[in-house]
Amino acid sequence: MKLKTAILTAIMLATAPALASSDIETAETSLLTLLFLGFGALIIACQLLPSLMLFCSMLKGLFTTAHGTIPKTGAKIL
Repeated sequence: MKLKTAILTAIMLATAPALASSDIETAETSLLTLLFLGFGALIIACQLLPSLMLFCSMLKGLFTTAHGTIPKTGAKIL
């Protein structure tokens, strides 16, 4: 059992630099990855404008008072 562990450890130590290689191939971003990220950004950008419009109208509704909709005290409602 100790022999197997020693052999496995030696193999792992010998191959670790190869797995940690930083060639130009591993650092390059593919076109498909860029298209995927661009599509995600497009979805977020297209939903940003309607959400801002909804948020602004909500704030406007919260902080504005409606004149003439609340009857005065003692007024008759038909």
